[in-house]
Amino acid sequence: MHDYFFLLPILLFLLLGVMSPGPSFIFVAKTAMAQSRQHAIAAAIGLSTGAALFAIIAALGLFVILNHIPWLFIGIKMLGGGYLCYLAYKMWQSRHEPMSHSNTTSSSTSLLKMFFLGLLTQLSNPKTAIIFASAFAAFLPNTLPDYSYSLITLSAFIIDCTWYILVAALLSTPSAQHTFQTFKHQICQAAGAMMGFMGIKLLTSHS
Repeated sequence: MHDYFFLLPILLFLLLGVMSPGPSFIFVAKTAMAQSRQHAIAAAIGLSTGAALFAIIAALGLFVILNHIPWLFIGIKMLGGGYLCYLAYKMWQSRHEPMSHSNTTSSSTSLLKMFFLGLLTQLSNPKTAIIFASAFAAFLPNTLPDYSYSLITLSAFIIDCTWYILVAALLSTPSAQHTFQTFKHQICQAAGAMMGFMGIKLLTSHS
């Protein structure tokens, strides 16, 4: 069992990473307050699936390919930054939309859509793959016990899912939704501005 102790610093690294504010947090928070807990949880599962995919990508060493083929990384970065800017526009635009009173009724189609929106939001930032790769490079031993990458991938999913479901649960309460309804215009403006800033920063960054 001690062979797997190397996982502890990796898991701590990933936990601190997911808890830091970013596009994923903004997306789940706004979904929880503006729609419903079910929608936010669906988005959280999509985000967690994206984190697991990035763990697989890092494990396969594809980040090395991105580093050695600059135009490929730039292309992915442009797509990701553009998508974040699109989300920012939608958030900014939603400040004028009336509040929906159908929070307690969720269709399977809308929940599935939230899952894919969460997945796209996570995958919109290729630098997340570099974060996973950095964790692997820093903490992986030279000789890995069996199923190490599978355990890391599963752990990445569980960590992201647990954190974002907690965020969804806290921010989908009646008091949080009442606050959102009261300050909807300001919240949507702030969330849109932050998301847009992150998108522009991704588009204009040199690494």
